[in-house]
Amino acid sequence: MYLNEIMSKLEELGSEQIKKIYQNHGVKEPFFGVKIGDLKKLVKYVKKDHELALALYNTGNHDAMYLAGLSVNPKLMTKETLQDWANKAYWYMPAEYTVAGVAAESDYALELAQEWMESENEMIAVCGWNTYTNYISITPDEKLDLEEIRERLQQVETTIHEERNRVRYAMNTFVIGAGAYVKELHEEALKVAENMGKVHVDVGNTACKVPLATQYIDKMIQKDKIGVKKKTAIC
Repeated sequence: MYLNEIMSKLEELGSEQIKKIYQNHGVKEPFFGVKIGDLKKLVKYVKKDHELALALYNTGNHDAMYLAGLSVNPKLMTKETLQDWANKAYWYMPAEYTVAGVAAESDYALELAQEWMESENEMIAVCGWNTYTNYISITPDEKLDLEEIRERLQQVETTIHEERNRVRYAMNTFVIGAGAYVKELHEEALKVAENMGKVHVDVGNTACKVPLATQYIDKMIQKDKIGVKKKTAIC
């Protein structure tokens, strides 16, 4: 399909109800308000056309950008394109999900995660923390730098409550990820989660809640899922 055809389809699938929900979360125009489930149904029309996926992201339309993240081939992404995507992720949804998921499956996952985590730009820092979390969720433990992850856990424990709003959320997610997906670091991550306690994040006019890391990790224990890797970071 062509770009204009996909955009027309997105417009058809949009709804004012979903638009209002997204607006409460921080999305800005242009966007149509398409449900994630409906976006996933369009992936089959885009997935084999990498250039179309890139064009969708470059529209700046939230729905098109999210569809691009679901459809693009991470292994074809250049470092420059990933940087561009991060720069254009102006609110948390593309930063935490779209960019972080694609970057985690790219050839530049660790390099960009480390760079972005240190950014003074809040959303780029969010991209970095979530990219690293996604990376450890899909990468075998023997290929991970466990010592660096330990250092990052200590960084979170020491600085999380003084960090920027959405970075706090991403750091909390990182602790959960380390505790759930890296078997050797499970106990250490759980201790960090206990020490940092409840993380406060301003989620605006929404019903969203920040997961308590200790409870989330405990649920993974109960399900016997500690150390079980995900097949993909893109969702």
